[in-house]
Amino acid sequence: MKTEQNKVFYAIVRNFLKLLLIIWNRCTSRWHFKLPKDERFIVACNHASNLDPVIVGCFFPRRLRYFAKEELFTNWLFGACIRALGAVPVSRQNNASAAGALKGFMKLYQEGSDVLIFPEGGRTLDGKLQPLEGGVAVIASHTHAPILPAFIHGSFRSMPPGAAFIKPTKLRITFGEPLRFSDEVYASKEGRKIIMDSLNDAMKKLEAEG
Repeated sequence: MKTEQNKVFYAIVRNFLKLLLIIWNRCTSRWHFKLPKDERFIVACNHASNLDPVIVGCFFPRRLRYFAKEELFTNWLFGACIRALGAVPVSRQNNASAAGALKGFMKLYQEGSDVLIFPEGGRTLDGKLQPLEGGVAVIASHTHAPILPAFIHGSFRSMPPGAAFIKPTKLRITFGEPLRFSDEVYASKEGRKIIMDSLNDAMKKLEAEG
């Protein structure tokens, strides 16, 4: 019964926030492929705003799981909304442990969820894609999960770091082609560089779409 209630609450929150984004920010989505029903992904997205996980959570058709800093949950309404979209609160102290964070992401994926990660490691301060950290390759190597690159255009203008309100500027999220690798790549240390180079190239191409 509780699971069904959670699904209903998720659907209500997701559809309501998606409608707000469409009306207020004229937010649209673009897909470079058709999402398969029976394959789970690590969604790797750029990060320019606290608005980003809401955008991804609304326009990805399944419930994503991801970690969010516990300060975002201090506002009960916003906290309830992002929790419904799949956010798991984490303290700065716990988030500082790279090993703990990676294990947490692997656990979420192995429990049967699509997971969302921001591989830049933090929000950009100029709106441009920052160098990617290697944690996403570690998660993929241990789980053999395909990586789905995504890029949000406009969130830095709508709600840059430090902003308290969302400006009505246009938003778009693009989901690229999934990145899949052989067992040999997943199993080798050299393979992690191959994974990161592939992801970096894919995200730069999405950024260039403007």
